[in-house]
Amino acid sequence: MSQQPPGKRAGRVLMILAWCAGLFLATRFFGQWEERQQNPNVVVTSEQHGGVIEVKLAGNAQGHFVASGQINGEPVEFMLDTGATDVAIPADLAKRLKLEEGFGVTLSTANGLSQGYRTKIDRLQLGDIVLRDVRALVAPGLHGDQVLLGMSALNKLEFTQRGGTMLLRQTTNR
Repeated sequence: MSQQPPGKRAGRVLMILAWCAGLFLATRFFGQWEERQQNPNVVVTSEQHGGVIEVKLAGNAQGHFVASGQINGEPVEFMLDTGATDVAIPADLAKRLKLEEGFGVTLSTANGLSQGYRTKIDRLQLGDIVLRDVRALVAPGLHGDQVLLGMSALNKLEFTQRGGTMLLRQTTNR
């Protein structure tokens, strides 16, 4: 068995380390790219003018409007759903957010009937838009951490959709 010169051995070690670093960086890059494809509104920007706050959201690759926001000061991810009567929160997320359990309700979903409960969100924020005392449902059938932003929140705003963009407007002079 022949011994490799020390310089050649060190070169191979450095080559392996370079490949590992390259794979790590590529994994991080594509992971972030995939996250941006799912939620193109990780950072929500707002414009304020003439007593109006505007938030412009881009649709994701599936045509959904997903955006980062907050419920009672805690970060959440919203999916805007104009077909949902109320804001709907997965049960596990509601527990982490320490939302109060109101009266029980039967929920009719695409998967059939399930039991949930009513709750109220003290403060919901999307960009600079802040909504208070928003009616919501806790839905055990929802999985993951995505909150459906239904009409109990959206009806407090003016919104329009054109192409792959949704514009939300809140009047601030009340």
